[in-house]
Amino acid sequence: MATSTTPSGGIARPAPSAPSKGKKAVATITMGAMAVLIVTNIVSMRGLASQAEYGYTSIFYYVFAALVFLVPYSLVCAELASTWTKSGGLFRWCTEGLGPKWGWAAMYYEWQMVVIWFPAVLMFGAVSLAYIFWPETFDAKLASNVIYSLIVVLGVYWLSTFNMFRGMKSANTLSTLGGLFGTIIPAAVLIILGIVYLCMGNPIHIDTHQSFWPDFSKFSTIVLAASIFLFFAGMEMQAVHVPSMKDPARSFPKSVLIAVVIILAIFIGGTLAIGFVIPAKDINLLASLLVAYNDLWASLGVPWLGNVMALLITFGVIGQVSVVIAAPSTGILAVGKAGYLPPKLQKTNKNGIQVPILWVQGIFVTILALALVVLPSVQSAYQILSQMSTIIYLVMVLIIYWAFVRLRRTEPNVKRGFRVPGGKFGEVLVVTVGVLGALIAMVLSLVPPSQINTGSPFVYVLILVIGCAVFLIFPFIVYAKRKPGWRNPNTTFEPFDWEIEGRTPDKVSKWPAGYVPTDEQVRRAALWEDGAFGPVSMKTVGEVTDLSIQPNEAFMKKNEEAFEEASGEKPAQTPPEADPGADASKK
Repeated sequence: MATSTTPSGGIARPAPSAPSKGKKAVATITMGAMAVLIVTNIVSMRGLASQAEYGYTSIFYYVFAALVFLVPYSLVCAELASTWTKSGGLFRWCTEGLGPKWGWAAMYYEWQMVVIWFPAVLMFGAVSLAYIFWPETFDAKLASNVIYSLIVVLGVYWLSTFNMFRGMKSANTLSTLGGLFGTIIPAAVLIILGIVYLCMGNPIHIDTHQSFWPDFSKFSTIVLAASIFLFFAGMEMQAVHVPSMKDPARSFPKSVLIAVVIILAIFIGGTLAIGFVIPAKDINLLASLLVAYNDLWASLGVPWLGNVMALLITFGVIGQVSVVIAAPSTGILAVGKAGYLPPKLQKTNKNGIQVPILWVQGIFVTILALALVVLPSVQSAYQILSQMSTIIYLVMVLIIYWAFVRLRRTEPNVKRGFRVPGGKFGEVLVVTVGVLGALIAMVLSLVPPSQINTGSPFVYVLILVIGCAVFLIFPFIVYAKRKPGWRNPNTTFEPFDWEIEGRTPDKVSKWPAGYVPTDEQVRRAALWEDGAFGPVSMKTVGEVTDLSIQPNEAFMKKNEEAFEEASGEKPAQTPPEADPGADASKK
């Protein structure tokens, strides 16, 4: 980053754009379009078989998870995303409320959850691939073969990663087609086949006398229901579109309601369709969806169409994985450039792809995939990875709730694009219900399910506890080890409101309603982040507003040299004739 001295002796730096809370976003997303975005982002078919074992009781679990997780979490994410609209997503929300340590942890947990998700979803893809062959007895044996599953998981993942090195365009196309032909169409077909099967008078295997309410006395039998919370994951990604809605305060809650009804219809209809044709005792977490397609098509005299459905679902998994491989790591890269990752991990190739981070991600996935070797079965490996990703995701959710509560207290005068309805009562109700739901799901995730063989219960819990502990602690180790030279001088990440105001995140803002900081205030906050006032510390954030203290070019030069030495390359310089507002406009 090029620097030059000002007449006052300070350092001229292109000023990031001032917060845009006063600007009215252009309404480009309708209420219906937002509902569709939520549905397509959340709906996946891989978990339906795990709930089919509960029969009609699965309806209770789906509705319960929607009410205590999806609805409150959607409302909270919508308020945060529509208020703090600058780049960063959940990292910005959490850092605005809790400080950079917790913001970095939340961002890392989202990435880590996806990394653990990869082997689990690819195991499902491997089983789907096995069922494109003939006959079904061969399919079942192949699907349960550990070596076959390991080869497919690692093969598909690394081929998708190498394809990603070429850029995002091909991955986005594959993802779009995979979402349509690998998820939406198969889901609709499954529900329609279930209805036809029922109308034809065929025998069904769901116990018609089964209660809608679960039997809470059998604790180990309701453990699989905890995974439903992960079915509804992803609202923090869709919430960033809320500012693009017309009248979000009225439209977004309606979009959530429409989406919840559609999602519940798909999940419940698909789950019951599987339960109609497969007895509860024979349900397999990975294979039963494919077996259900075979049986449902066989009832119509065309069993070979079951193999076609397996091919479509496999295609859907590959499409989903191809784009998700880069998405979370792209966020990690942006945040890493702000000083949270070593410079060598901040490099990109000529296509703008974060190759070093993808290599690290691939190593993680490869190690996790080896769970196939040490656990009793493909099904048990799938279960433990699913529960581990659920726990880590729910910890991230709890951090977001914490940030939401803190920001309601510390930044009460900030104009919200959308506000959780109901005033103080609505805030308390939404947070209480959401936090309790997340905690219940986390506890259930630690209990070995009685329906599948997971080996020794002690080993199962030990793997979960140690694995989660390592992943949950890791971002704090990285944060503690970070150095001033990690911050990329060319980062475009904009300062946080508390930095601009010169206060710590736990202090209440003194800005009046509608206040917009000046470009000079934003510039000084950015320079403080760059270390222009000396070592960056919460103890020195007040210097941002102390005009008697001027930024020091020597400090800036030292940090730039440290970055250059650590990365092995010289950072790009801003041309002298460049418009000072150019960097800001790109944001």
